[in-house]
Amino acid sequence: MNDLPSWLKVKAPSPQAVEGIRIIRDILDRYRLTTVCQGALCPNVVECWGAHTATFMLLGKVCTRTCRFCAVPTGDPGGVVDQDEPTRLAAAVAELSLSYVVLTSVDRDDLKDGGASLFAEAIEKIKGRSPAVKVEALVPDFSGKEEALAAVAAAGADVIGHNLETARRLTTQLRDRRAGYDLSLKVLNRFRALAPRTITKSSLILGMGEQREEILTALRDLHDVGVKAVTLGQYLQPTKGAAPVARYLLPEEFDKLGENARELGFRSVIAGPLVRSSYHAAKLFTECSG
Repeated sequence: MNDLPSWLKVKAPSPQAVEGIRIIRDILDRYRLTTVCQGALCPNVVECWGAHTATFMLLGKVCTRTCRFCAVPTGDPGGVVDQDEPTRLAAAVAELSLSYVVLTSVDRDDLKDGGASLFAEAIEKIKGRSPAVKVEALVPDFSGKEEALAAVAAAGADVIGHNLETARRLTTQLRDRRAGYDLSLKVLNRFRALAPRTITKSSLILGMGEQREEILTALRDLHDVGVKAVTLGQYLQPTKGAAPVARYLLPEEFDKLGENARELGFRSVIAGPLVRSSYHAAKLFTECSG
């Protein structure tokens, strides 16, 4: 399925937008930071950066897990951690005058806490330097370790997200063997208990072979563990070796699923072909906070 349908084709950015992107990239390069906007081949980079929102990738560019839908390189980082990254990140957020920041990371199973302590430090340093900035932590499962979950929960993020990714039936086919459908639900439930005033969020990638009823079941499961906000987007095969696209959902199918999610009781839902976990993150936060 190589030919993209028309609704998945993104217009080329204007010359002004290209110049804006260049300036932001120059700043990020100076602070030696990685954004998902660039690294994960996100189609919404112009829109998000234009809205003073950015998603940063912590803890390096090499993931210890191998999920079949992801473009991030896998390997063994060997326990190496850039301890100065939170300080540089806080400085860059201030210089860029960002209003909403999403922090995510590769999985770091080579670290005892999965990188949770660096996540927590990054949240605290951003908040300390730019108190008005809203911070969303989109975290891995940290193998479900209580100490790691507690460290992130206590750091003061405005939103804590963890992605369920796909339906239960497809989890073992598409996600790394160390991940798990029930583990992800457990992690989200623990965050709700550890930080009851913090908004919990998750995401599903569609078009990987799931059936409609499986999507609705996953949404019900997420709502049952206290998730307040959810995003639904179309899977696009990132590399030749990644899982193929099973189906491109029509825009009206996303509209209907969004309606279904709202009927289930989610306070905010962003659903559409080009939606990614961080898409319209600030809007989602506002809807959940209202």
